[in-house]
Amino acid sequence: MRHLQEKLSIARGEKPAELLFKNANLVNVLSGEIHRTNVAVTDGRVVGIGDYEGEQVIDLKGAYLAPSLIDGHFHVESSMLTMPEFARAVVPHGTGVVVIDPHEYANVLGLDGIRYVLESSKNLPIDFFIMLPSCVPATHLETAGARLTADDLKLMIADERVAGVAELMNYPGVYLGVESELDKIKAGKGKAIDGHAPGLRGKNLNAYVLAGVKSDHESTELEEAHEKLRLGMHLLLREGSTERNLATLAPLVNPHNAMNLSYATDDKLAGDLVSEGHIDHAVRKSIQMGVSPITALQIATINTARHYRLRNYGAIAPRYWADFIVFDDLKNIVVRQTYKKGILVAENGKYFGEHPEIVPQPRSTMNLRYKPSDLEVKAEKPGRIRVIEIVPQQIVTKELLETPKVENGKIVADVERDILKMVVVERHRATGNVGVGFVRGFKLKQGALGSTVAHDAHNVVVVGTNDEDILKVIQELENLKGGQVAVSQGQVKAELALPIAGLVSDQPLDEVIDRIAGLNAAAAEMGCELEAPFMTLSFLSLSPIPELKLTDQGLIDAVHMRTTSLFE
Repeated sequence: MRHLQEKLSIARGEKPAELLFKNANLVNVLSGEIHRTNVAVTDGRVVGIGDYEGEQVIDLKGAYLAPSLIDGHFHVESSMLTMPEFARAVVPHGTGVVVIDPHEYANVLGLDGIRYVLESSKNLPIDFFIMLPSCVPATHLETAGARLTADDLKLMIADERVAGVAELMNYPGVYLGVESELDKIKAGKGKAIDGHAPGLRGKNLNAYVLAGVKSDHESTELEEAHEKLRLGMHLLLREGSTERNLATLAPLVNPHNAMNLSYATDDKLAGDLVSEGHIDHAVRKSIQMGVSPITALQIATINTARHYRLRNYGAIAPRYWADFIVFDDLKNIVVRQTYKKGILVAENGKYFGEHPEIVPQPRSTMNLRYKPSDLEVKAEKPGRIRVIEIVPQQIVTKELLETPKVENGKIVADVERDILKMVVVERHRATGNVGVGFVRGFKLKQGALGSTVAHDAHNVVVVGTNDEDILKVIQELENLKGGQVAVSQGQVKAELALPIAGLVSDQPLDEVIDRIAGLNAAAAEMGCELEAPFMTLSFLSLSPIPELKLTDQGLIDAVHMRTTSLFE
């Protein structure tokens, strides 16, 4: 590493830089312009822009040079990849920094989960900054594997790789002034405080902002987003695998408010990251919807870096890290090369990063106690039952009232009307808690699908057409020590083992993608028409998100945050 005095000498033009990016069309996200210039790099940092010499010269011949891209909010567990394999997926798409919320690891493993993420994300050609999970468990309406308090957050908030406190999902607790929630905000004082306020409007939203929450990524309607922006919230425009809000929110963007916007994926599957892209996909989609390319790149870089106080990231200027992307078409940005601290780490879709040392896996997290009769639902009284209705490409659900199908005094799945049985089995503490409900939207004609990825407590969640296949799925998930399974007529049709916290595979990227594709294909053969059935399934236990959900504690009225009866 060179001494500062030597770098200053290079910046003054007295010595050549280690590396010179010559003849670049520099996308300057600071001045909001594109200008032809050269960029000098030494020790992985930009030391100067302009007429410089370099020991090594990379002639870009007029190609565009921009800062590498930043994801403002991502649950890396949703990719079901280890940190090195996640890097393999997104670095070729130009991602240089990801702000992650290891909320899922923490719900299963507590502080040990966060430490595992910190350790396993070192020495990669991508930088990870962590937001400390604020809602573990997310609500009192489910059984998680751990509980984190404000005192726990204080133990880690000073770490230089911790950017702040992650989404305050108990938003009623915040705007009502519950001390435990306000203490978490206080624990992150001086750093970013992320919000989570789906549908929150009016005076309660004012109170939520007043409490100290700085951002939101849950807006699904344009006016909702506009109101939050007016109150000073930094908006993260979300475009994931199932939560696709960018098309709705893009009309909000203009040159006067763009500095208060960032991109986020929140949750995205490995296959989608590779085939569709990461933040580069959001940039392309925004440009297609009329956002100027420079504005889209500002949203993808400097805005996010500034909001999360990521020093020396997000722009190309002296002192900033030499994290670059190179591309040829401003209107259809396809990343040709990705540089990390001046080193080429991906080109034309090929990843050059070295695989770091393997970090030991955390402890096993499959501790189930159940019996077959727990899956049965007696028809206690005539009348209608509450049914969860899936809303396509959203994590919100609707509540339906339907007349159930009854056989031998028990309520069963009604395949003809697409009313399937859903079961949640607690897996952390062997409590014996089993929640049973019904769901519409999967359109399975046979079999069952199950997973240990079930936001936010990540208990075992299964949907199926009959109890026998549901039971087989639960047994197979136990055998795998966590995972995702498709079963039909008692036979396993496809599976993916997720031995790391029941959330993440220990296999390479390509193997995970193949396994996920196999699961989706099996679900389709069984009649399911959903694009991402297992991700959809994973959100049906997410008790903070309206309207109706199912956890190990039973059916949840997620509007009023309380348990409710299956029966009307």
